[in-house]
Parts: sequence; C-alpha cells; structure tokens
Amino acid sequence: MSVSSIAKKALEQGKGILRLAPTWVPRSFCVPGRRIKLHPDDYYVLGGERGGIDERWLSSTTPAQNGPLTGENEGLSFIVFNDGSGDQTITLREAIDELKGEMIGDRLWDEYQSWPMYSKFFDNMGPLPHHIHHNDEHAALIGQKGKPEAYYFPPQLNNHGGDFPYTFFGIAPGTTKEQIKECLMNFSKGDNKITNYSQAFRLEPGTGWDVPPGMLHAPGSLCTYEPQKASDVFAMYQSLVNEAIIPDELLWNGTPADRMGDYDQLMEVIDWDLNVNPNILETRFMRPKPVSDLAEMESKGYVENWICYKNEAFSAKELTVLPGQTVTITDAAAYGMIVMQGHGKFGDWDIETPALIRYGQLTNDEFFVTEKAAKEGVTIVNPSANDPIVILKHFGPMNPDLILE
Repeated sequence: MSVSSIAKKALEQGKGILRLAPTWVPRSFCVPGRRIKLHPDDYYVLGGERGGIDERWLSSTTPAQNGPLTGENEGLSFIVFNDGSGDQTITLREAIDELKGEMIGDRLWDEYQSWPMYSKFFDNMGPLPHHIHHNDEHAALIGQKGKPEAYYFPPQLNNHGGDFPYTFFGIAPGTTKEQIKECLMNFSKGDNKITNYSQAFRLEPGTGWDVPPGMLHAPGSLCTYEPQKASDVFAMYQSLVNEAIIPDELLWNGTPADRMGDYDQLMEVIDWDLNVNPNILETRFMRPKPVSDLAEMESKGYVENWICYKNEAFSAKELTVLPGQTVTITDAAAYGMIVMQGHGKFGDWDIETPALIRYGQLTNDEFFVTEKAAKEGVTIVNPSANDPIVILKHFGPMNPDLILE
C-alpha cells in the first residue's frame, strides 16, 4: 500500500484523529530515570554504546541528532493504520507531506510546509550539563532551526525526584562575560565550574518553565514533558556533571565548521541580557492557568489548563475529564496528545494509560488530531467512577486560542 493510500485511509479511519506508535530515543550521555513506563529490561535495548533510553518523543517529524550511530528514522513518530489484515505504518512526516493542510491546517502548512514542533518526555536520573539551544540565526549557520523549549513536570511521571530535582537557569547577575568565556576555555581541563555563575530553582510537579533560545540551563532530574520547536540543536557548556566528563565535541556541537575553536563564537550564542535577568523566576516560571472560568468548566465535567504559554512557537494544555463524564472539547489548531491517566474513548478511539511498555510495543495512549477534527470538537468519554482522564496536548506556532504573556 502506498504512503498516500495509507495516509488517506488512516485519516478516514480515525475521522481526523491518527494513532501514533511510541517513539523511543537514547542518549549516550544520560542515565535513564526509569519513569517513562518502558520495561526495565528495555532501557538499554539498543546496546551500551548507544546509551540508555531516557526520552520518548511525541508527535515528532524531527529526526534525532544522535551522532554516527543514529538509527534510521530515530526520533520520528509513526502513524499506525490497521487495514483489517494487519498494522501498516508510515511516519507522521510522510503523512503531513502528503496531506498538507488536511493534517495541520492551511495556516501552518502555508507558512512552514511542515509540522514545526514536537514534544517529548525527558527522563534522566541526574541533572544535565549547563547547555544552550541556538536561536534561528545561529542555528542556520549549521543548517538547522533555532530551538525554544518549555518544561512541565507531570505528577503522574514523578513518583520520585531523581538525584537532583533542581534546574540551573541563566547566569547570576554581576557575572562578567570574561568569567563565562574563561569557563568555556577551561572545558577540556576537567570541571570548568560554569554553574558557579548560575542559580538553581527547585522543581515542583504540576508546574513548568519557559526556556528561550540563547538561555543557559542545566535541567534537573524530574521527568519532564517538553514542547519545543522542531529542532535538535544544542551545545554543552558544562564539562563535568554528576562526576561524568562531557566530551569536547558536545561543546562545539552547534558551531559552524569555519569557527571551530573560536570561543567568541560560543559567547555570541548566549543571549546575555536574557541570562542575567534578575527576575528569572517572575518571567520564566509557569503555573497552570485555566483556559476559561474554572467553575464553569467543572460544571461541564472537565478542567483544562494552559501549561506552556509564553512562546509563540508552541503551546500546551493539560485536559482533565472528570470521572463518569462525557465532554466535547474544541480547539482552534491541530495538536498531538498523550494520555497521562485513565481510560475511555477519544473520538472513535479507545484510549488507555499503559503501566508498562515493551520496546516496539504499540499503545493506545498517543494520537495526533488534525485541525479540522480539533475545530469540530473531540468527544471524550470517561467511563470510570473514580479515575479522571488526564491528557497533555501540544500545539504548533501561534495557537489562535492562546493569548501570549
């Protein structure tokens, strides 16, 4: 069956809602936190050289940038279509390239000719090194796009906080550029001590943070839901974390070939004013915000909150359907979704939250909703007398429903 045929039949079968297979991504420099429901035997199923699986990518048309050992289609989400004789799969990227505005809406297709975001679960036992994501200007020098991202810490995936549930953000006010440049020049000499010039914030499940490009950050060890722009560009600026040495090539990971070894180029990537802002907590921290009047939503059987709402490149909501309720929810834009809790119906699909997933196993917890289906409204049925259905929804740029802060 051709890509075009599978894409169209999958769209028809789900009435604009497409079932996605889990997408697992390893990182050689990370230690899995073991909170993303993968079977304990499968966290290193790709072999020790690839590292442990500590990420699940959601609604992704973005290939993972994992070095020369990166697997074919690594990082890409697959649509699952059952034609009666068995499961057929194509990548979400292939379906969007084929069906264009039918999938993501003409607004996004006409401007981007792609699905320009993805989300992920990031699940590391310890903290990550202080690192940075490039803006569009700097990323373009290596043929990539800039990468703003945001964090939300789902309570359902944070039964423990890991080794260091604190995240460093930015650069402490009063720090000089010369001090940071000296840290970068000391990268290959052991611990370059760059977090001496930063400040850490305790992470709280049920809240989140906004992380623009150009901002230094060292994510802590909570399991994190991360909506972000469709890019995997980054550079590590901290040389030692959790007693693990970070290889030099990751410092220069986002540097164009003609500026390799140029520490001034690394400094240029840093948005200095953003990093030394003394009001990082006030400007970057995000508590959930109800999308409309809370009492009115509860009277209709649900509660929906904005959880990522400070960046025009993407946004995210958390939807809770109360026990025993049937609701119809409309949105102005296409979105990907992941079921965090409960079971029931989502449109024509059965949805459920698996407790344990084998590598390669299909699930009924992740879907992609086309713009047309979102605008018409998705009916969600919660048959449980006790358990809410909780869904996280990730949207592309300039969500018409979002009023940016």
